[in-house]
Amino acid sequence: MCDRLILPLSWALSGVRSRVGWCGLRRAVGHSGAVTVELNRQASRRTLGTETLLVLGLSLGQSAVYATVSIVAKLTAEGGLSNQTASLNTSQSARPYLDLTYQLLGIAFALLPVLLAVHLVNRDPGDAVRTLGLDGRRPASDLARGVGLTALIGLPGLALFWVAAQLGLNASLVPAALPDYWWAVPVLILAALKNAILEEVIVVGYLVTRLRQLGWRVGVIIATSAVLRGSYHLYQGFGAFVGNVVMGIVFGYFFLRTRRVMPLIVAHTLLDIFAFVGYALLPREWFDWL
Repeated sequence: MCDRLILPLSWALSGVRSRVGWCGLRRAVGHSGAVTVELNRQASRRTLGTETLLVLGLSLGQSAVYATVSIVAKLTAEGGLSNQTASLNTSQSARPYLDLTYQLLGIAFALLPVLLAVHLVNRDPGDAVRTLGLDGRRPASDLARGVGLTALIGLPGLALFWVAAQLGLNASLVPAALPDYWWAVPVLILAALKNAILEEVIVVGYLVTRLRQLGWRVGVIIATSAVLRGSYHLYQGFGAFVGNVVMGIVFGYFFLRTRRVMPLIVAHTLLDIFAFVGYALLPREWFDWL
């Protein structure tokens, strides 16, 4: 019977066609010891480490490298750092609806690494929504904690940014450089939400989860997440780096205590909305100190 059960295997690259009996295949896998298949094997430390580097390389780790090059370019430019400008949310086209298309595409594709990170966590350790605290089980608590974190980070952050600007440690910041189109404010709100989801899911939820699986100490995990957060803000200057490192320490500690990313997304979204939309709608002279 076994000889009559034939499995054709076509190899696209080699063009070789082989015919293997099902029973022979079972014997090769189950008895010869030459072939082993472990379908339920957990990922090794090396695999998790490589995966983490790849996810960061496709997302905010890549941003950190570009930001480092940017700060070097600003420091070596004529006039020094304080005479340089860092612009966020810039226009992509002089044609309004083409600009809108580019803005929405940029937001959408920037979130793909988040989906990848969630997918990977869903495989190991599993149930990414619960593992990262992305579910909607506690909306009132998440909102209240997010507002509290906004106040905790936002007010001291403004003071730190002002001091850095006075000392010439930051570039001149333009939080929103979109033309005065009808869609500018909605796009700025979407950009704020995109930043919050991208940064908090990857730099806090995903990275902290993976580093804990790798057996890193808590203090080192928080420091790594915080320094990474500061690094991809370096293009704004050293004040922005320090402020975001402090924010990263607070957010990392919060996540380790609560295992919830949602309050962090709420807080980060509110902070960016205040910065982006406030700059776009309020008199520009209010922001001369930036």
